[in-house]
Amino acid sequence: MTVPTTPVEAVFFDVGGPIYNDDNFLRAAIVATDELRAEQGLDPADPVAVRAIYDRVRNRGGSLRGSLARELLGQEGLRGALHDRIREHWTHPEGTLYEDVLPLLSALHGTVPIGILANQERTVIEALERDGVAPFVDIWGVSAVVGYEKPDPRLFQWCLERAGTDATRAVHIGNRLDNDVRPASALGLRTVWVLRGEAPDDPSPHERAEADLVVPDLRPVEAFVRGSGR
Repeated sequence: MTVPTTPVEAVFFDVGGPIYNDDNFLRAAIVATDELRAEQGLDPADPVAVRAIYDRVRNRGGSLRGSLARELLGQEGLRGALHDRIREHWTHPEGTLYEDVLPLLSALHGTVPIGILANQERTVIEALERDGVAPFVDIWGVSAVVGYEKPDPRLFQWCLERAGTDATRAVHIGNRLDNDVRPASALGLRTVWVLRGEAPDDPSPHERAEADLVVPDLRPVEAFVRGSGR
């Protein structure tokens, strides 16, 4: 763990993985894939096969949408159509909020600006309001609202500007190397890699070294943000 050596002035959260279970996205992907298969005159995909593709992409990298389009729809060119169809079904049902989210937000609230920095649809705001997260959020960096998607640095910069701080005084919490840890680190943010959801099961030492903190859940994050142990 690399403990922050300068005060943290903003903490940003990805949504899928850190806040909500990524199975919500997988369920939407299954429904969308089956709809497109039906339009091709095909039977629904085997859910076990879809899960296997999801797990392979999690652990080896690559595009889930591209893999589903290529392997279950017959052509990777349908990736865009699959992406659009997934958006129609991607929600975060009640009961899928991780139990460690509200305790962390409550502990940090009032001490540092808190932001959402995530590739999500507008409907995520309603889910966060329903589940009691919204009152703790100061910056709403939702890609569908802002117009930029990670790993585009403009989404990170948009959030930093609204937090009134620079990258070296901010922390980003996410569960993906490609969309969270690497683009945030490239800008100078400190990073927390949460190993759940789309994160790989057993990251290599080299991959772990890319983040400032690697955790199985959010419980160690408060101490990291406050710089305990220095």
